[in-house]
Amino acid sequence: MTRPRISARISAISESATLAVDAKAKAMKAAGRPVIGFGAGEPDFPTPDYIVEAAVEACRTPRFHKYTPAGGLPELKQAIADKTLRDSGYRVEPSQVLVTNGGKQAVYEAFATLLDPGDEVLVVAPYWTTYPEAIKLAGGVQVDVVTDETTGYLASVEQLEAARTDRTKALLFVSPSNPTGAVYSPEQVAEIGRWAAEHDLWVITDEIYEHLVYGDTPFTSIATAVPELGDRVVVLNGVAKTYAMTGWRVGWLIGPQDVVKAAANLQSHLSSNVSNVAQAAALAAVSGDLSAVAQMREAFDRRRRTIVRMLNEIPGVVCPEPRGAFYAYPSVKQLLGKELRGRRPQTSAELAEVVLEEAEVAVVPGEAFGTPGYFRLSYALGDDDLVEGVSRMGKLLAEAR
Repeated sequence: MTRPRISARISAISESATLAVDAKAKAMKAAGRPVIGFGAGEPDFPTPDYIVEAAVEACRTPRFHKYTPAGGLPELKQAIADKTLRDSGYRVEPSQVLVTNGGKQAVYEAFATLLDPGDEVLVVAPYWTTYPEAIKLAGGVQVDVVTDETTGYLASVEQLEAARTDRTKALLFVSPSNPTGAVYSPEQVAEIGRWAAEHDLWVITDEIYEHLVYGDTPFTSIATAVPELGDRVVVLNGVAKTYAMTGWRVGWLIGPQDVVKAAANLQSHLSSNVSNVAQAAALAAVSGDLSAVAQMREAFDRRRRTIVRMLNEIPGVVCPEPRGAFYAYPSVKQLLGKELRGRRPQTSAELAEVVLEEAEVAVVPGEAFGTPGYFRLSYALGDDDLVEGVSRMGKLLAEAR
């Protein structure tokens, strides 16, 4: 009998669709094609200077040349606890903080620590591409709660209750959302949190876009809004989106001490401590004021309004207004099956291929997020590229018959 070269567990993992689209766009650009990419969720701003300077100084500090505690620098864990109280009103101790190699490691370790094989996790779709793979690796079972543009991609308690079974262990709650930009109101957050508490569910809440909300839309942490959740809530966060630090790879997990200790044990064998230079940069980021963040948010807001207007002007495209993050998630269902440049794409994945090849614009199809019939476009790119890219796509899609 020939044994498989790759384990079934790892073979089942899908490539990150967003990174794959970004890589293809960059390869086409390297080949000389003027591709504009809306794929990766990455701010186009440089990391603020004061954060970079903190990293430079850390390089010169001998103690940072050695191993440090696997769970994070003590001063950074304290600063994250202070920042969490400042920004969301949630009081935690440094012992409840685990510093991770980016937000993705926090996601993976949260599910690996909480789930046993067969445990179900309620996941609102559309969802970020990494969640299903992390749940699957932990042996968990993802149960989708599907939303659409008619509700602004917001799930109701009634939908969540309909999906709950006696095997449901956790709810994954994400607001603001990647990929839709949906933000739950304080009242909706409280209602969902009380429902989860009533049924003794864990809530894993990803708050990495907490500072990217627009207009009069507030950010509400479910941990603060529903104290009765008690020690059954795990908060995931990081510096990547807020401070334009995607490449620095610093995230964190906040939770009950027993969960954090167990996750730290896993991390001690998986990767040991996060790069000390990156941790020093993150310390400067979370300890500083939010003025640089406010400037970036102003630019994102301007781009948000532009992209929503332009997308809704394209015949057959319907785009709700995102209230947070930096993504638009338009429906393109009306365009499927129509003839376009000699092709008749039947799925949003096929339509995205046509858009890339014919308009030289890279978008991520809804299949990657659990809801076919949509595109995700990140508006974390320059204003001129945004207008040019959507214009190109709109001119092409207007040909659909």
